[in-house]
Amino acid sequence: MAAAEGHAELNAPAATAPDTQIDRALLVVASVVVLGAIMSILDTTVVNVAINTLAARFHTTLPTIQWVATGYTLALATVIPLSGWIADRFGTKRLYMISIAMFVIGSSLSGLSWSSSSIIVFRVLQGLGGGMIMPAGMTILTRAAGPQRIGRVMSIMGVPMLLGPILGPILGGWLVADVSWRWIFFINLPVGLSALALASRVLPRDVPARGTRLDYVDLLLLSPGLALLIYGLAESNSAGGFGATKVLMPMLLGAGLIATFVRHALRASHPLIDLRLFRDRTFATSCITLVLVAISVFGTFLLLPLYFQAVRGESPLQSGLLLAPQGLGSMIAMPIAGQLADRTGPGKIVPFGLVPIVLAVLGLTQVGGATAYWKVELDLFVFGLGMGFTMMPVFTGAMQAIRGAAVARASTALNILQQVGASIGTAVLSVLLASALSSRLGGHGTIGSTAHVSAAVRAHIAPPMAAAFGSTFWWALGMLVIAFVGSLALPKRRPALVEEAEAEAETAQETAPAPAPA
Repeated sequence: MAAAEGHAELNAPAATAPDTQIDRALLVVASVVVLGAIMSILDTTVVNVAINTLAARFHTTLPTIQWVATGYTLALATVIPLSGWIADRFGTKRLYMISIAMFVIGSSLSGLSWSSSSIIVFRVLQGLGGGMIMPAGMTILTRAAGPQRIGRVMSIMGVPMLLGPILGPILGGWLVADVSWRWIFFINLPVGLSALALASRVLPRDVPARGTRLDYVDLLLLSPGLALLIYGLAESNSAGGFGATKVLMPMLLGAGLIATFVRHALRASHPLIDLRLFRDRTFATSCITLVLVAISVFGTFLLLPLYFQAVRGESPLQSGLLLAPQGLGSMIAMPIAGQLADRTGPGKIVPFGLVPIVLAVLGLTQVGGATAYWKVELDLFVFGLGMGFTMMPVFTGAMQAIRGAAVARASTALNILQQVGASIGTAVLSVLLASALSSRLGGHGTIGSTAHVSAAVRAHIAPPMAAAFGSTFWWALGMLVIAFVGSLALPKRRPALVEEAEAEAETAQETAPAPAPA
Protein backbone atom coordinates (compact mmCIF):
# COMPACT_ATOMS: atom_id res chain seq x y z
CA MET A 1 0.00 0.00 0.00
CA ALA A 2 2.83 2.39 0.85
CA ALA A 3 4.49 1.72 -2.46
CA ALA A 4 1.27 2.36 -4.36
CA GLU A 5 0.73 5.62 -2.50
CA GLY A 6 4.33 6.68 -3.22
CA HIS A 7 3.97 5.96 -6.92
CA ALA A 8 0.62 7.71 -7.04
CA GLU A 9 2.11 10.77 -5.41
CA LEU A 10 4.98 10.90 -7.87
CA ASN A 11 2.72 10.38 -10.88
CA ALA A 12 0.09 12.87 -9.76
CA PRO A 13 1.33 15.87 -11.78
CA ALA A 14 1.29 13.91 -15.03
CA ALA A 15 -2.17 12.47 -14.39
CA THR A 16 -3.93 15.74 -13.65
CA ALA A 17 -2.11 18.32 -15.71
CA PRO A 18 -3.91 19.06 -18.98
CA ASP A 19 -0.76 20.62 -20.44
CA THR A 20 1.77 18.07 -21.59
CA GLN A 21 4.56 20.61 -21.95
CA ILE A 22 7.53 20.46 -19.58
CA ASP A 23 6.77 22.87 -16.73
CA ARG A 24 9.30 24.60 -14.50
CA ALA A 25 9.03 22.05 -11.68
CA LEU A 26 9.76 19.12 -14.00
CA LEU A 27 12.59 21.00 -15.71
CA VAL A 28 14.24 21.64 -12.33
CA VAL A 29 14.01 17.94 -11.43
CA ALA A 30 15.45 16.99 -14.82
CA SER A 31 18.33 19.44 -14.39
CA VAL A 32 19.29 17.94 -11.03
CA VAL A 33 19.22 14.42 -12.46
CA VAL A 34 21.29 15.41 -15.50
CA LEU A 35 23.85 17.11 -13.24
CA GLY A 36 24.60 13.79 -11.54
CA ALA A 37 24.39 11.74 -14.72
CA ILE A 38 26.78 13.88 -16.76
CA MET A 39 29.31 13.71 -13.89
CA SER A 40 29.34 9.90 -13.89
CA ILE A 41 29.37 9.49 -17.69
CA LEU A 42 32.04 12.12 -18.30
CA ASP A 43 34.24 10.44 -15.70
CA THR A 44 34.67 7.29 -17.77
CA THR A 45 35.99 9.04 -20.88
CA VAL A 46 37.98 11.62 -18.91
CA VAL A 47 39.91 8.87 -17.11
CA ASN A 48 40.56 6.90 -20.32
CA VAL A 49 42.64 9.80 -21.66
CA ALA A 50 44.87 9.69 -18.57
CA ILE A 51 45.70 5.95 -18.55
CA ASN A 52 49.20 6.36 -20.02
CA THR A 53 49.92 9.26 -17.66
CA LEU A 54 48.85 7.20 -14.64
CA ALA A 55 51.04 4.29 -15.72
CA ALA A 56 54.07 6.60 -15.84
CA ARG A 57 53.17 8.35 -12.57
CA PHE A 58 52.87 5.12 -10.59
CA HIS A 59 55.73 3.32 -12.41
CA THR A 60 53.60 0.38 -13.42
CA THR A 61 52.66 -1.48 -16.60
CA LEU A 62 49.78 -0.59 -18.91
CA PRO A 63 47.91 -3.90 -18.25
CA THR A 64 48.03 -3.14 -14.50
CA ILE A 65 46.90 0.48 -14.69
CA GLN A 66 44.18 -0.52 -17.17
CA TRP A 67 42.36 -1.85 -14.10
CA VAL A 68 41.61 1.78 -13.25
CA ALA A 69 39.07 1.57 -16.08
CA THR A 70 38.25 -2.13 -15.85
CA GLY A 71 37.65 -2.06 -12.08
CA TYR A 72 35.24 0.84 -12.49
CA THR A 73 33.33 -1.03 -15.21
CA LEU A 74 33.12 -4.21 -13.14
CA ALA A 75 31.79 -2.23 -10.17
CA LEU A 76 29.08 -0.80 -12.43
CA ALA A 77 28.09 -4.27 -13.59
CA THR A 78 27.93 -5.55 -10.01
CA VAL A 79 25.77 -2.80 -8.55
CA ILE A 80 23.36 -1.94 -11.40
CA PRO A 81 21.20 -5.07 -10.86
CA LEU A 82 20.66 -4.00 -7.24
CA SER A 83 19.50 -0.49 -8.08
CA GLY A 84 15.91 -1.48 -8.87
CA TRP A 85 15.43 -3.26 -5.55
CA ILE A 86 17.15 -0.45 -3.61
CA ALA A 87 14.89 2.11 -5.31
CA ASP A 88 11.80 0.17 -4.29
CA ARG A 89 13.04 -0.56 -0.78
CA PHE A 90 14.50 2.81 0.23
CA GLY A 91 13.13 5.24 -2.37
CA THR A 92 14.68 6.68 -5.52
CA LYS A 93 15.57 10.03 -3.95
CA ARG A 94 17.62 8.32 -1.22
CA LEU A 95 19.21 5.99 -3.77
CA TYR A 96 20.16 8.92 -6.00
CA MET A 97 21.72 10.89 -3.14
CA ILE A 98 23.56 7.86 -1.70
CA SER A 99 24.98 6.98 -5.13
CA ILE A 100 26.23 10.54 -5.72
CA ALA A 101 27.76 10.63 -2.23
CA MET A 102 29.63 7.35 -2.89
CA PHE A 103 30.79 8.67 -6.24
CA VAL A 104 32.10 11.91 -4.70
CA ILE A 105 33.91 10.01 -1.92
CA GLY A 106 35.46 7.64 -4.47
CA SER A 107 36.51 10.60 -6.64
CA SER A 108 38.15 12.37 -3.69
CA LEU A 109 40.09 9.28 -2.67
CA SER A 110 41.12 8.55 -6.29
CA GLY A 111 42.55 12.06 -6.57
CA LEU A 112 44.56 11.46 -3.39
CA SER A 113 45.91 8.07 -4.54
CA TRP A 114 49.54 7.24 -3.84
CA SER A 115 49.94 3.96 -5.76
CA SER A 116 48.41 1.92 -8.57
CA SER A 117 46.73 -0.41 -6.05
CA SER A 118 45.13 2.45 -4.13
CA ILE A 119 43.71 4.16 -7.21
CA ILE A 120 42.24 0.87 -8.49
CA VAL A 121 40.50 0.24 -5.13
CA PHE A 122 39.15 3.79 -4.97
CA ARG A 123 37.91 3.57 -8.57
CA VAL A 124 35.91 0.47 -7.62
CA LEU A 125 34.27 2.49 -4.82
CA GLN A 126 33.58 5.25 -7.32
CA GLY A 127 32.01 2.73 -9.70
CA LEU A 128 29.70 1.36 -7.01
CA GLY A 129 28.20 4.84 -6.72
CA GLY A 130 28.31 5.65 -10.42
CA GLY A 131 26.47 2.46 -11.38
CA MET A 132 23.34 3.52 -9.50
CA ILE A 133 23.17 7.15 -10.67
CA MET A 134 21.70 6.51 -14.13
CA PRO A 135 19.03 3.92 -13.13
CA ALA A 136 17.92 6.09 -10.20
CA GLY A 137 17.85 9.21 -12.37
CA MET A 138 15.81 7.55 -15.12
CA THR A 139 13.31 6.24 -12.55
CA ILE A 140 12.91 9.69 -10.97
CA LEU A 141 12.31 11.35 -14.34
CA THR A 142 9.92 8.66 -15.61
CA ARG A 143 7.74 8.89 -12.52
CA ALA A 144 7.81 12.70 -12.38
CA ALA A 145 7.01 13.16 -16.08
CA GLY A 146 4.34 10.52 -16.57
CA PRO A 147 3.81 8.74 -19.90
CA GLN A 148 2.64 11.88 -21.74
CA ARG A 149 5.92 13.79 -21.31
CA ILE A 150 8.48 11.02 -21.08
CA GLY A 151 9.85 11.60 -24.59
CA ARG A 152 10.79 15.21 -23.97
CA VAL A 153 12.23 14.40 -20.56
CA MET A 154 14.27 11.50 -21.93
CA SER A 155 15.71 13.83 -24.56
CA ILE A 156 17.08 15.91 -21.68
CA MET A 157 18.50 12.76 -20.08
CA GLY A 158 20.15 11.94 -23.40
CA VAL A 159 22.44 14.97 -23.20
CA PRO A 160 25.06 13.37 -20.90
CA MET A 161 24.72 9.97 -22.58
CA LEU A 162 25.62 11.34 -26.01
CA LEU A 163 27.93 14.22 -25.11
CA GLY A 164 29.98 12.35 -22.49
CA PRO A 165 32.10 10.39 -24.99
CA ILE A 166 32.74 13.63 -26.91
CA LEU A 167 33.43 16.17 -24.17
CA GLY A 168 35.30 13.68 -21.95
CA PRO A 169 38.46 13.47 -24.11
CA ILE A 170 38.55 17.27 -24.45
CA LEU A 171 38.27 17.87 -20.70
CA GLY A 172 40.60 14.99 -19.84
CA GLY A 173 43.24 16.03 -22.35
CA TRP A 174 43.25 19.60 -21.01
CA LEU A 175 43.41 18.58 -17.34
CA VAL A 176 46.21 16.04 -17.86
CA ALA A 177 48.27 18.33 -20.09
CA ASP A 178 47.84 21.71 -18.36
CA VAL A 179 46.66 21.08 -14.77
CA SER A 180 47.20 17.71 -13.07
CA TRP A 181 45.99 14.15 -13.45
CA ARG A 182 44.50 14.44 -9.93
CA TRP A 183 41.99 17.00 -11.18
CA ILE A 184 40.29 14.49 -13.45
CA PHE A 185 38.89 13.21 -10.12
CA PHE A 186 38.77 16.39 -8.04
CA ILE A 187 36.62 18.11 -10.67
CA ASN A 188 33.75 15.83 -9.59
CA LEU A 189 33.67 17.33 -6.09
CA PRO A 190 31.97 20.69 -6.78
CA VAL A 191 29.60 19.08 -9.29
CA GLY A 192 28.68 16.22 -6.96
CA LEU A 193 28.22 18.41 -3.90
CA SER A 194 26.01 20.78 -5.90
CA ALA A 195 23.94 17.84 -7.13
CA LEU A 196 23.54 16.58 -3.55
CA ALA A 197 22.44 19.98 -2.23
CA LEU A 198 19.92 20.48 -5.04
CA ALA A 199 18.61 16.91 -4.84
CA SER A 200 17.81 17.26 -1.14
CA ARG A 201 15.69 20.34 -1.85
CA VAL A 202 14.22 19.69 -5.31
CA LEU A 203 13.57 15.98 -5.85
CA PRO A 204 10.07 14.80 -4.92
CA ARG A 205 9.63 12.82 -1.72
CA ASP A 206 9.00 9.14 -2.36
CA VAL A 207 7.50 6.50 -0.09
CA PRO A 208 9.62 3.32 -0.06
CA ALA A 209 8.00 -0.10 -0.23
CA ARG A 210 9.02 -1.59 3.10
CA GLY A 211 7.80 -5.06 2.23
CA THR A 212 10.01 -5.43 -0.84
CA ARG A 213 12.18 -8.54 -0.54
CA LEU A 214 15.60 -9.11 -2.08
CA ASP A 215 16.03 -12.37 -3.98
CA TYR A 216 19.54 -13.34 -2.89
CA VAL A 217 19.73 -16.22 -5.37
CA ASP A 218 19.15 -13.80 -8.24
CA LEU A 219 21.76 -11.44 -6.80
CA LEU A 220 24.38 -14.19 -6.46
CA LEU A 221 23.76 -15.23 -10.06
CA LEU A 222 23.33 -11.96 -11.98
CA SER A 223 25.92 -9.60 -10.46
CA PRO A 224 28.85 -12.07 -10.63
CA GLY A 225 27.63 -13.24 -14.04
CA LEU A 226 27.71 -9.73 -15.47
CA ALA A 227 31.05 -8.99 -13.82
CA LEU A 228 32.67 -12.14 -15.25
CA LEU A 229 31.23 -11.54 -18.72
CA ILE A 230 32.42 -7.92 -18.83
CA TYR A 231 35.80 -8.87 -17.34
CA GLY A 232 36.36 -11.39 -20.13
CA LEU A 233 35.37 -8.81 -22.74
CA ALA A 234 37.67 -6.20 -21.18
CA GLU A 235 40.63 -8.61 -21.22
CA SER A 236 40.11 -9.67 -24.84
CA ASN A 237 42.27 -6.91 -26.35
CA SER A 238 45.30 -7.36 -24.10
CA ALA A 239 45.03 -11.16 -24.39
CA GLY A 240 45.08 -11.01 -28.20
CA GLY A 241 41.52 -12.13 -28.91
CA PHE A 242 38.58 -14.11 -27.61
CA GLY A 243 40.26 -17.51 -27.79
CA ALA A 244 42.61 -16.92 -24.84
CA THR A 245 41.84 -18.91 -21.69
CA LYS A 246 41.68 -15.85 -19.43
CA VAL A 247 39.07 -14.39 -21.79
CA LEU A 248 37.05 -17.46 -22.73
CA MET A 249 36.71 -18.97 -19.24
CA PRO A 250 35.23 -15.94 -17.44
CA MET A 251 32.96 -15.21 -20.41
CA LEU A 252 31.59 -18.75 -20.47
CA LEU A 253 31.20 -18.85 -16.69
CA GLY A 254 29.50 -15.44 -16.71
CA ALA A 255 27.15 -16.47 -19.52
CA GLY A 256 26.29 -19.65 -17.59
CA LEU A 257 25.45 -17.69 -14.43
CA ILE A 258 23.30 -15.25 -16.41
CA ALA A 259 21.45 -18.13 -18.10
CA THR A 260 20.81 -19.71 -14.69
CA PHE A 261 19.57 -16.34 -13.43
CA VAL A 262 17.09 -16.13 -16.33
CA ARG A 263 15.71 -19.57 -15.51
CA HIS A 264 15.37 -18.77 -11.80
CA ALA A 265 13.96 -15.25 -12.31
CA LEU A 266 11.16 -16.54 -14.53
CA ARG A 267 9.96 -18.72 -11.66
CA ALA A 268 10.66 -16.43 -8.70
CA SER A 269 7.88 -14.44 -7.04
CA HIS A 270 10.11 -11.40 -6.38
CA PRO A 271 12.90 -11.52 -9.02
CA LEU A 272 15.76 -9.03 -8.95
CA ILE A 273 14.95 -8.09 -12.56
CA ASP A 274 11.38 -8.70 -13.66
CA LEU A 275 11.87 -10.61 -16.91
CA ARG A 276 8.11 -10.64 -17.41
CA LEU A 277 8.54 -7.09 -18.67
CA PHE A 278 9.91 -8.63 -21.87
CA ARG A 279 6.49 -10.08 -22.60
CA ASP A 280 5.55 -6.57 -23.68
CA ARG A 281 6.43 -6.46 -27.36
CA THR A 282 7.35 -2.76 -27.33
CA PHE A 283 9.67 -3.16 -24.34
CA ALA A 284 11.33 -6.30 -25.75
CA THR A 285 11.86 -4.84 -29.24
CA SER A 286 13.21 -1.60 -27.79
CA CYS A 287 15.69 -3.53 -25.65
CA ILE A 288 16.97 -5.59 -28.59
CA THR A 289 17.39 -2.43 -30.68
CA LEU A 290 19.15 -0.71 -27.77
CA VAL A 291 21.72 -3.51 -27.42
CA LEU A 292 22.52 -3.58 -31.14
CA VAL A 293 22.84 0.20 -31.36
CA ALA A 294 24.96 0.32 -28.18
CA ILE A 295 27.38 -2.28 -29.58
CA SER A 296 27.86 -0.30 -32.78
CA VAL A 297 27.81 3.22 -31.39
CA PHE A 298 30.04 2.74 -28.35
CA GLY A 299 32.45 0.73 -30.45
CA THR A 300 32.53 3.63 -32.92
CA PHE A 301 33.12 6.05 -30.03
CA LEU A 302 36.26 4.00 -29.29
CA LEU A 303 37.53 3.98 -32.88
CA LEU A 304 37.09 7.66 -33.74
CA PRO A 305 39.57 9.24 -31.27
CA LEU A 306 42.03 6.41 -31.98
CA TYR A 307 41.84 7.20 -35.69
CA PHE A 308 42.60 10.87 -35.09
CA GLN A 309 45.50 10.11 -32.75
CA ALA A 310 47.11 7.05 -34.35
CA VAL A 311 46.55 7.75 -38.05
CA ARG A 312 46.45 11.56 -38.16
CA GLY A 313 48.84 12.25 -35.26
CA GLU A 314 46.47 14.50 -33.32
CA SER A 315 46.74 15.03 -29.56
CA PRO A 316 43.99 13.81 -27.18
CA LEU A 317 42.73 17.38 -26.83
CA GLN A 318 42.69 17.97 -30.59
CA SER A 319 40.97 14.66 -31.26
CA GLY A 320 38.32 15.55 -28.70
CA LEU A 321 37.70 18.88 -30.43
CA LEU A 322 37.40 17.12 -33.78
CA LEU A 323 34.55 15.04 -32.33
CA ALA A 324 32.53 18.17 -31.49
CA PRO A 325 30.32 18.10 -34.65
CA GLN A 326 28.88 14.82 -33.44
CA GLY A 327 27.74 16.48 -30.22
CA LEU A 328 26.34 19.45 -32.16
CA GLY A 329 24.23 17.15 -34.31
CA SER A 330 22.89 15.35 -31.23
CA MET A 331 22.00 18.62 -29.51
CA ILE A 332 20.01 19.76 -32.54
CA ALA A 333 18.12 16.47 -32.97
CA MET A 334 17.33 15.44 -29.38
CA PRO A 335 14.74 18.13 -28.51
CA ILE A 336 12.90 17.45 -31.78
CA ALA A 337 13.02 13.70 -31.20
CA GLY A 338 11.71 14.15 -27.65
CA GLN A 339 8.63 16.04 -28.84
CA LEU A 340 7.98 13.50 -31.59
CA ALA A 341 8.31 10.60 -29.13
CA ASP A 342 5.47 12.07 -27.04
CA ARG A 343 3.20 12.29 -30.10
CA THR A 344 3.83 9.05 -31.95
CA GLY A 345 5.29 5.59 -31.55
CA PRO A 346 9.04 4.78 -31.65
CA GLY A 347 8.53 2.85 -34.90
CA LYS A 348 8.16 6.16 -36.76
CA ILE A 349 11.28 7.75 -35.25
CA VAL A 350 13.97 5.14 -34.56
CA PRO A 351 14.29 3.75 -38.13
CA PHE A 352 14.41 7.35 -39.39
CA GLY A 353 17.24 8.05 -36.92
CA LEU A 354 19.19 4.93 -37.83
CA VAL A 355 19.37 5.87 -41.52
CA PRO A 356 21.78 8.82 -41.04
CA ILE A 357 23.87 6.74 -38.60
CA VAL A 358 24.17 4.00 -41.23
CA LEU A 359 25.11 6.55 -43.90
CA ALA A 360 27.66 8.20 -41.60
CA VAL A 361 29.36 4.93 -40.65
CA LEU A 362 29.33 3.92 -44.33
CA GLY A 363 31.30 7.10 -44.97
CA LEU A 364 33.71 6.22 -42.16
CA THR A 365 34.49 2.88 -43.82
CA GLN A 366 36.14 4.92 -46.58
CA VAL A 367 38.52 6.95 -44.38
CA GLY A 368 42.12 7.15 -45.53
CA GLY A 369 45.39 8.43 -44.18
CA ALA A 370 44.78 11.92 -45.62
CA THR A 371 40.99 12.17 -45.90
CA ALA A 372 39.91 15.81 -45.83
CA TYR A 373 38.76 16.73 -42.34
CA TRP A 374 35.64 18.47 -43.64
CA LYS A 375 34.41 15.13 -44.97
CA VAL A 376 35.02 13.39 -41.65
CA GLU A 377 33.43 16.26 -39.73
CA LEU A 378 30.35 16.16 -41.96
CA ASP A 379 30.08 12.41 -41.32
CA LEU A 380 30.27 13.02 -37.58
CA PHE A 381 27.60 15.74 -37.71
CA VAL A 382 25.24 13.39 -39.58
CA PHE A 383 26.14 10.65 -37.09
CA GLY A 384 25.14 12.97 -34.23
CA LEU A 385 21.82 13.85 -35.87
CA GLY A 386 21.02 10.18 -36.17
CA MET A 387 21.98 9.50 -32.56
CA GLY A 388 19.66 12.25 -31.39
CA PHE A 389 16.76 10.63 -33.23
CA THR A 390 17.62 7.10 -32.06
CA MET A 391 18.84 6.61 -28.49
CA MET A 392 16.24 8.53 -26.50
CA PRO A 393 13.24 7.41 -28.60
CA VAL A 394 14.36 3.83 -27.93
CA PHE A 395 14.40 4.49 -24.18
CA THR A 396 11.09 6.34 -24.43
CA GLY A 397 9.44 3.52 -26.35
CA ALA A 398 10.57 1.03 -23.73
CA MET A 399 9.39 3.12 -20.75
CA GLN A 400 6.11 4.55 -22.08
CA ALA A 401 4.09 1.43 -21.32
CA ILE A 402 5.66 0.84 -17.89
CA ARG A 403 3.74 2.15 -14.91
CA GLY A 404 3.92 2.12 -11.12
CA ALA A 405 6.26 -0.24 -9.30
CA ALA A 406 7.70 -1.68 -12.53
CA VAL A 407 9.40 1.60 -13.49
CA ALA A 408 12.50 1.08 -11.31
CA ARG A 409 12.99 -2.51 -12.53
CA ALA A 410 12.52 -1.51 -16.17
CA SER A 411 15.06 1.30 -15.79
CA THR A 412 17.52 -1.14 -14.23
CA ALA A 413 17.07 -3.63 -17.09
CA LEU A 414 17.66 -0.93 -19.72
CA ASN A 415 20.83 0.27 -18.02
CA ILE A 416 22.18 -3.27 -17.72
CA LEU A 417 21.55 -3.90 -21.41
CA GLN A 418 23.19 -0.63 -22.42
CA GLN A 419 26.24 -1.33 -20.23
CA VAL A 420 26.64 -4.85 -21.59
CA GLY A 421 26.13 -3.64 -25.18
CA ALA A 422 28.74 -0.90 -24.70
CA SER A 423 31.21 -3.42 -23.22
CA ILE A 424 30.65 -5.85 -26.08
CA GLY A 425 31.04 -3.10 -28.67
CA THR A 426 34.29 -1.70 -27.30
CA ALA A 427 35.78 -5.16 -26.75
CA VAL A 428 34.81 -6.65 -30.11
CA LEU A 429 35.78 -3.65 -32.22
CA SER A 430 39.08 -3.18 -30.37
CA VAL A 431 40.01 -6.83 -31.03
CA LEU A 432 38.97 -6.54 -34.68
CA LEU A 433 41.00 -3.33 -35.03
CA ALA A 434 44.06 -4.94 -33.44
CA SER A 435 43.79 -7.90 -35.81
CA ALA A 436 43.39 -5.62 -38.84
CA LEU A 437 46.39 -3.51 -37.81
CA SER A 438 48.51 -6.57 -37.26
CA SER A 439 47.72 -8.02 -40.69
CA ARG A 440 48.36 -4.72 -42.50
CA LEU A 441 51.52 -3.71 -40.62
CA GLY A 442 53.33 -7.04 -40.77
CA GLY A 443 52.22 -8.49 -37.45
CA HIS A 444 53.90 -5.86 -35.26
CA GLY A 445 51.66 -2.82 -35.61
CA THR A 446 49.73 -1.57 -32.61
CA ILE A 447 48.15 1.71 -31.62
CA GLY A 448 50.81 2.26 -28.99
CA SER A 449 53.67 1.78 -31.44
CA THR A 450 52.61 4.90 -33.37
CA ALA A 451 52.62 7.29 -30.44
CA HIS A 452 56.07 8.82 -31.01
CA VAL A 453 56.95 8.10 -34.64
CA SER A 454 58.36 10.77 -36.96
CA ALA A 455 56.24 12.55 -39.54
CA ALA A 456 57.93 10.61 -42.34
CA VAL A 457 57.21 7.23 -40.73
CA ARG A 458 53.62 8.24 -39.98
CA ALA A 459 53.08 9.26 -43.61
CA HIS A 460 54.28 5.77 -44.65
CA ILE A 461 52.12 3.77 -42.24
CA ALA A 462 49.02 6.01 -42.29
CA PRO A 463 47.36 4.45 -45.40
CA PRO A 464 47.47 0.81 -44.16
CA MET A 465 46.43 1.91 -40.66
CA ALA A 466 43.50 3.88 -42.08
CA ALA A 467 42.50 0.81 -44.10
CA ALA A 468 42.46 -1.18 -40.85
CA PHE A 469 40.11 1.35 -39.29
CA GLY A 470 37.92 1.34 -42.39
CA SER A 471 37.57 -2.44 -42.33
CA THR A 472 36.65 -2.34 -38.64
CA PHE A 473 33.95 0.25 -39.28
CA TRP A 474 32.33 -2.26 -41.65
CA TRP A 475 31.57 -4.49 -38.65
CA ALA A 476 29.88 -1.61 -36.85
CA LEU A 477 27.90 -0.91 -40.01
CA GLY A 478 26.69 -4.52 -40.15
CA MET A 479 25.33 -4.32 -36.59
CA LEU A 480 23.55 -1.06 -37.41
CA VAL A 481 21.86 -2.61 -40.45
CA ILE A 482 20.57 -5.43 -38.24
CA ALA A 483 19.37 -2.86 -35.70
CA PHE A 484 17.56 -0.97 -38.48
CA VAL A 485 15.74 -4.11 -39.62
CA GLY A 486 14.77 -4.89 -36.03
CA SER A 487 13.54 -1.33 -35.41
CA LEU A 488 10.94 -1.76 -38.13
CA ALA A 489 9.04 -3.99 -35.67
CA LEU A 490 8.66 -1.14 -33.17
CA PRO A 491 5.06 0.09 -32.87
CA LYS A 492 4.07 3.07 -34.98
CA ARG A 493 1.63 4.32 -32.31
CA ARG A 494 2.06 5.08 -28.63
CA PRO A 495 0.98 2.42 -26.11
CA ALA A 496 -2.68 2.41 -25.09
CA LEU A 497 -1.69 3.35 -21.53
CA VAL A 498 -0.49 6.73 -22.76
CA GLU A 499 -3.70 7.37 -24.67
CA GLU A 500 -5.75 6.41 -21.59
CA ALA A 501 -3.72 8.73 -19.34
CA GLU A 502 -4.24 11.65 -21.71
CA ALA A 503 -7.98 10.93 -21.91
CA GLU A 504 -8.18 10.86 -18.10
CA ALA A 505 -6.34 14.19 -17.90
CA GLU A 506 -8.71 15.80 -20.41
CA THR A 507 -11.75 14.42 -18.56
CA ALA A 508 -10.41 15.73 -15.26
CA GLN A 509 -9.94 19.18 -16.80
CA GLU A 510 -13.46 19.26 -18.28
CA THR A 511 -15.19 18.10 -15.09
CA ALA A 512 -13.18 20.25 -12.70
CA PRO A 513 -15.37 22.85 -10.93
CA ALA A 514 -14.91 26.43 -12.04
CA PRO A 515 -13.03 28.63 -9.56
CA ALA A 516 -15.22 30.74 -7.32
CA PRO A 517 -15.31 34.44 -8.24
CA ALA A 518 -13.19 36.68 -6.13
